[in-house]
Amino acid sequence: MNKVVIVGATGAVGQEMIRCLYELDYPVESLRLVASERSAGKSAETKFGSIEIELISEKVFEESDVALFSAGSSLSREWKERVVSASCLMIDNSSAFRNVGDVPLVVPEINPGAASGHRGVIANPNCTTSIAAVALWPLHREFGLRRVIVSTYQATSGAGAAGMQELIDQTGEVMNGGKSEPKAFAHQIAFNVIPHIDAFQENGYTKEEMKVTWETRKIFGDPDLQISCTAVRIPTLRAHSESIVIETDKEVAPEKARQILAEAPGVEVVDEISENVYPMPVNASGKFAVEVGRIRQNLVFGNNGLEFFISGDQLLKGAALNAVQIAKLFI
Repeated sequence: MNKVVIVGATGAVGQEMIRCLYELDYPVESLRLVASERSAGKSAETKFGSIEIELISEKVFEESDVALFSAGSSLSREWKERVVSASCLMIDNSSAFRNVGDVPLVVPEINPGAASGHRGVIANPNCTTSIAAVALWPLHREFGLRRVIVSTYQATSGAGAAGMQELIDQTGEVMNGGKSEPKAFAHQIAFNVIPHIDAFQENGYTKEEMKVTWETRKIFGDPDLQISCTAVRIPTLRAHSESIVIETDKEVAPEKARQILAEAPGVEVVDEISENVYPMPVNASGKFAVEVGRIRQNLVFGNNGLEFFISGDQLLKGAALNAVQIAKLFI
């Protein structure tokens, strides 16, 4: 699995995939970069040397072992059969295959064994899901999760480069007394929060919120897990944060939970409230681990309840890092 191709290599996630391959010491024999016609033929300077960007083709996959896809659901669906036919493992960062029954949905800290059952495709979870899951899983194993209630604080980069630029542009315009017509978001994002990410569903939740329910159940192998989410876009550039309340089967003490989380892979406990130290997106940006803090007994569920706050880089654990970690399972 040493011959790697990244599809969507010039995007934010694609760039982070290159970084993760290097920093995780992935044994890359060859690295090929695929992007749109606008970028094809140009050279990209990477830690693996200067690499010419190519257009997507069957030949690329025939000459590669693993393909990291981050170019949207439509392209993933269009090329799936050709990638699989080329005996190239497809690790897909889009939502195209996450709810397909025979496609493993994998977070390596949680269900690495599921990856071995793939039929040529492995799905990467939604960024909000994977960031929450690495913190929830060790608590689920130790105390049993009965109910989970999540509220998110999601950065504009979750809507891509256009979302980030809209925040930057609007901030200047509003500061100067002007107004800006929203394009990437339903409303003005500068100096505002928007409780609306993705399309609304018949039950009143958005698709982004339902992804947290659907995907967490699949990753945990627990179709009856009671979990709900409210997803909110906030005016930050990078890293998503989440406030999480859990009710547990067994009694849970904050001290014990803190110890378990401190030992959990992919988690960093950042919880010194006497020093005003707690998770924040400004610190989680660029970090592989998910920060967890504000760990406290929940006032509603008492001894069977816990409340905490997390921040994680959605371009890393929420996308690129998780994909490369999946690929490393086959090394």
